Amino acid sequence: MPIAQTSMRYLLLGGLALLAACSSTPQSGPSSSTASAPASTAGARPLHDGPPSYMQDVSLIPDAIPTPHTGAYKASPYTVLGQRYHPMQDGRSYREEGVASWYGTKFHGQHTANGEVYDLYGMTAAHKTLPLPTYVQVTNLQNGRKIIVRVNDRGPFYSDRIIDLSFAAAKKLGYADQGTARVRVEGIDPVAWQQQNNPNYLVTREAVADAPVMAALPPEPVENVQAGGYYLQVGAFSSDQAAQALRQRVMGVVGSNVRVSPVQVDSRTLHRVRVGPLSSQDEARRMMETLRVANLGTPALVTAN
Repeated sequence: MPIAQTSMRYLLLGGLALLAACSSTPQSGPSSSTASAPASTAGARPLHDGPPSYMQDVSLIPDAIPTPHTGAYKASPYTVLGQRYHPMQDGRSYREEGVASWYGTKFHGQHTANGEVYDLYGMTAAHKTLPLPTYVQVTNLQNGRKIIVRVNDRGPFYSDRIIDLSFAAAKKLGYADQGTARVRVEGIDPVAWQQQNNPNYLVTREAVADAPVMAALPPEPVENVQAGGYYLQVGAFSSDQAAQALRQRVMGVVGSNVRVSPVQVDSRTLHRVRVGPLSSQDEARRMMETLRVANLGTPALVTAN
């Protein structure tokens, strides 16, 4: 059940909504135990959860790409329906088997506990105690299908279910129609995943929270920057070819203003992929969300060094 922890008002509203939902008999389909804070979206929120009226081909939706997180994780204790939850501080070694459910139209466009906007076609999930965000691999133990999702929400709080997947994720795992499935959930180390799956990946300053060993880029403070001096760094590669390939992918999402910027680090040349210039941190945050939804990771806000 997504609950925006940044607002006690949202927490109270979410709790009241949950009490109302739990007063009825739970359905065998999508989770009835996921509530979220209201977002600034037009149109009435559906009274009951369910699948979308338009069925997109989920086989074309890529899995989430494990990306080293920048900034603080959301892992503070919280209370729902009188029960206190104490999130883990590190989810990389997490492993559990249990029942998974899913949530859909009732929460589409609402804020998740991580402050993001829930997209039922995104590859995301809700979990009670994993730090937000965490990347996990989910395996349907009934058919062997595997996916990777980004945990950015809280829930489910009903019965023995251990994870709530987005509708698209449940559809890809093959259990959206029956509502639940027995799954295995395994935490992912984003740095190790990148090093294994991306031969051109180079751990940089942006991965400091996740990486025990790194090659640090020169410091790039963002304080006191004049208008137009903000950039988003999407990646840094030792290969110019890899950087240019990422540049093309980013340009397909944001259009222009994407460049490859070389820099010397310890006698090596790194090719940094950057979006900008951007006029303000607010514009940068909006662009970060656009790139995240497009499964292009979580860029770092930097200056034009």
